[in-house]
Amino acid sequence: MTTIGVTGHMDLTDESVPLVRAALDDLLKAYEPGALVGISCIAAGADSLFAEAVLHAGGRLVVVLPSADYRTAKVKPDHAETFDRLMAAADEVLVMPHETANRQAYESANRTLLARAERLAAVWNGEPPSGKGGGTADVVTEARNAGLPVDVVWPEGAARRR
Repeated sequence: MTTIGVTGHMDLTDESVPLVRAALDDLLKAYEPGALVGISCIAAGADSLFAEAVLHAGGRLVVVLPSADYRTAKVKPDHAETFDRLMAAADEVLVMPHETANRQAYESANRTLLARAERLAAVWNGEPPSGKGGGTADVVTEARNAGLPVDVVWPEGAARRR
């Protein structure tokens, strides 16, 4: 069994989505479908693309929600259908003990994801942490500090919306 967590940018450009999707598919090909578990917070962007790639590869999905109100407070209408579909496909859903989606809830979700993962897939452009905490670069740093192998996924041509 291989358990892979994900962190990544939410603000991928439309042109980047197929590039990242293909790179994630390539990354997951190395794992036995029946022995693959993906852990994701299924936010828009990288998290959901990874969750879809895990399911496409025949793996099982574990969803980590930062708070009890995450669906109503943070999932935007253009992501709701994908979010609901991934929730329904999940083998397990973990809801962090926070009523409200805030920085503390996100950091708790990231810690839980890293604690359960054997590897981390990071859809990350390599930029350093912003200083706000809880972002993709912060999660990569935490994973590396914990000795977790990190697979950076940032295909040629990928970009973030500015």
